[in-house]
Amino acid sequence: MNVIKRVLCQERLRQVPSQFSWIDHRLVRHRHICRCSHPALALYLLLVTVGDGQGLSYYSDAGIFRLLRLNGMALAHARRELIDAGLIAYQPPLYQVLALDPPRPGNDPPDVHLPVNPPPHSPAPPTPRGGGLMSFGDILHQIMEHAR
Repeated sequence: MNVIKRVLCQERLRQVPSQFSWIDHRLVRHRHICRCSHPALALYLLLVTVGDGQGLSYYSDAGIFRLLRLNGMALAHARRELIDAGLIAYQPPLYQVLALDPPRPGNDPPDVHLPVNPPPHSPAPPTPRGGGLMSFGDILHQIMEHAR
């Protein structure tokens, strides 16, 4: 079935905001999203949203606890998942959302937490209860529900 795209609500048409913030579609296409838990994806969304043009941000653990309703252990686990998945680098208190391109050999400082090995390819993602696709809004809703 061919779906013809059309704007559904012209007065709420999305524009690129003056501040920098975006989500790379390869997060879904390359299945990075399938390898992370809901808390890790919530943390990733926060870091993408607050990061500057280079993906840098420095939210404190306390700030992240308040925004995402995660405790210290859950935050540490979510952060480790994102590092291991090659999605972020972390050197307290600085986070960097990484490009989704394959890593290039470089001169990163030794105390920056980067993934040791590239993430393995994951199996097919679980399908939602109805068996169909889920919207990004539904995914975010599930993330927030899981974080409570």
